[in-house]
Amino acid sequence: MQHVSDEVEPGWVRVRLDLSYDGRDFSGWAKQAGGRRTVQGEIEDALRTVTRSSRSYELTVAGRTDAGVHARGQVAHVDLPQELWAEHREKLLKRLAGRLDRDVRIWRVAEAPAGFNARFSAIWRRYAYRVTDNPGGVDPLLRGHVLWHDWPLDVAAMNEASGRLVGEHDFAAYCKKREGATTIRTLQQLSWERDTAGVITATVRADAFCHNMVRSLVGALLFVGDGHRPVEWPAKVLAVGVRDSAVHVVRPHGLTLEEVGYPADELLASRNLAARNKRSLPLSAGGVGNCC
Repeated sequence: MQHVSDEVEPGWVRVRLDLSYDGRDFSGWAKQAGGRRTVQGEIEDALRTVTRSSRSYELTVAGRTDAGVHARGQVAHVDLPQELWAEHREKLLKRLAGRLDRDVRIWRVAEAPAGFNARFSAIWRRYAYRVTDNPGGVDPLLRGHVLWHDWPLDVAAMNEASGRLVGEHDFAAYCKKREGATTIRTLQQLSWERDTAGVITATVRADAFCHNMVRSLVGALLFVGDGHRPVEWPAKVLAVGVRDSAVHVVRPHGLTLEEVGYPADELLASRNLAARNKRSLPLSAGGVGNCC
């Protein structure tokens, strides 16, 4: 049974897990039919094995990542029977480390405060997308985490275009549509910075993301950076409000979920409830789907 609300059933304990993974060999976060390898599936299997349980306990995650997307600061929760938690809590972290493959690591396992829900209590998620325009390509040691763009990129132009997208908007033009789901999001930060090695990192932070949103935004802004589109173009696409075939969804390996933010403990329950409400803009009616 999965407990989605902040109401944990009597006799159960909600446990927070902080984790990271290299998404290269995963078919995304969420369990799938057909035996595909997923992060959720791997952790749930490991948890069942190390606790010697006859059943699985289902994880709820802050942001479901797509196939090939990485995470450095992912957060999930799982509800466990009190007696099972009491028996295994001291050695659970080490036992999971011994069971899980090296491309997924759990760094912290702790009883969650009252009202905590990994998905609905979050107030922001921060992603990084890394790309290089180095004429020689990507450093071989970074090739699984950095996209190569074979045109020179103007970071100043990309930042100018990005600033016009920040705020609360309907991001339908940059999202893969899901039936019944709103595409209204508050984009809190979208900025680009080039480091001394020539890797350009986009920092993208929002209260939530809809499917393909980050990779679509990056694709549009790369067109600005290489001069194929003017700085006004991404905002014009946003204003139209429908999916534009000219917006390219960039490859997933450059994307990493870096961090998830939560409010103070006393605000967790109220945030949990507020996040479940459908959002709307004036003259527009509107969950959080796979990302990004």
